[in-house]
Amino acid sequence: QVQVVESGGGLVQPGGSLRLSCAASGHTFSRYNMGWFRQAPGKEREFVATVRRNGGSTYYADFVKGRFTISRDNAKNTVYLQMDDLKSEDTAVYYCAADQSDRIWYRTPRDYDYWGQGTQVTVSS
Repeated sequence: QVQVVESGGGLVQPGGSLRLSCAASGHTFSRYNMGWFRQAPGKEREFVATVRRNGGSTYYADFVKGRFTISRDNAKNTVYLQMDDLKSEDTAVYYCAADQSDRIWYRTPRDYDYWGQGTQVTVSS
């Protein structure tokens, strides 16, 4: 069982930056693929980014490429999402997720086993 807790959300102006953090419990954090998803009101939860356990490869949704950066610190059991050049359409609840099964697929919520409660990100002037 893994528990993940997100933090770092808030209100930011368009063009601004935020860094989200996701702290995970357990002693096997390095074995998990980690991902970030987001969900805006009235919309489905969508994939944002993932960092893999083997070699730390990263993959992003097209709409965040060049603006968001995912990273992990296995010594701190933490994964980060650096978000730059934020836009109003980035407003959503952001969720951290962990995949303990090392799945090949990573773009849908069913590819992950454990979820945090989410942190609100609001981009508005």
